[in-house]
Amino acid sequence: MKIALLSPFEEPVPPEKYGGTELVVYNLAETLIDYGHKVYLLASGDSKTRAQLVPIFPRAIRKEPMASDMNVRNSLKYIGIGRVVDELMKIKPDIIHNHIGWRFIPFAHHLRVSTLTTLHGPLDVAYQQFVYGSFSSASYVSISNAQREPFPKLNYVATVYNGIDLKAFNFVDRPGEYLAFLGRISPEKGPKIAIEVAKKVGMKLKIAAKVDAVDVEYFKKEIEPLIDGKRIEFIGEIGPDIKSDFLGNAYALLAPIQWREPFGLFIVEAMACGTPVIVTNMGSAPELVIDGETGFVVPNKISSFVGAVKKIQQIDRKKCYNRVKDYFTKERMTENYLRVYEKLIKK
Repeated sequence: MKIALLSPFEEPVPPEKYGGTELVVYNLAETLIDYGHKVYLLASGDSKTRAQLVPIFPRAIRKEPMASDMNVRNSLKYIGIGRVVDELMKIKPDIIHNHIGWRFIPFAHHLRVSTLTTLHGPLDVAYQQFVYGSFSSASYVSISNAQREPFPKLNYVATVYNGIDLKAFNFVDRPGEYLAFLGRISPEKGPKIAIEVAKKVGMKLKIAAKVDAVDVEYFKKEIEPLIDGKRIEFIGEIGPDIKSDFLGNAYALLAPIQWREPFGLFIVEAMACGTPVIVTNMGSAPELVIDGETGFVVPNKISSFVGAVKKIQQIDRKKCYNRVKDYFTKERMTENYLRVYEKLIKK
């Protein structure tokens, strides 16, 4: 099968540090190649892949100095879409798998190729609902069942959970002595709540997180004053070379999310290391974490997180690992996508 994968241009594939969608695309591309398919990856030119790389920009646009202006960054995305369309007309794939999102949707039907769009973001944003709703008969994959709830009117052909490379994470059978927070510094991720929980239970918190341009002010005002370098430690954005150790040596991962997280790759990565997760009962959380077995899915209250930390030793870390092995590997994800590809091509 000749497959074209469209990746966001924000980060390279795989991402050097933070970047969930780009990592999913990388795992999918590499596994499709392992299964004998011809894969074209349309992404930034600094991507590293065994697929045939079609560079849309020379390097990830987040690395461009002018992209600190969000208007410029958005403009670059539209320029990128135009280049993607030009390249797809040359490639003539059997199927196009869109991971860019709503910006590509209005152009897809012009290519007259079976096209699948994986929805990586939340579906409660009004202007995105307008675009997706205007093309509701296109083929969509949700990355959790909960993701569909705000906008159930689309043509969902499947739910396919994101998958990770299990071999990239080391299982640790004994809990460490610190709590971990991984991801991005922004209000919807709940870093301030994680800090308060750590203080209340008297444990060290290590924060490994990206601070994007739009969140710098929030970080400076709300988070940085709480970092003392001892009890609350800010490590910054980390890459795959140290992520496994960071997660595996933690007592638990705190995920006090304040929004309907569509998936949460960091949750699966923690469980792959054997580290239980304490997560707010929102969005996809109950689909990923089995409450009382691989962590705790709790109400959006600091007291609930504190109570869960105190019960964390009830969790069998091997069950966390097995949960990922059974449901969230790159092989499982790829096999599920191949079934969808075959169904769409036969239409």
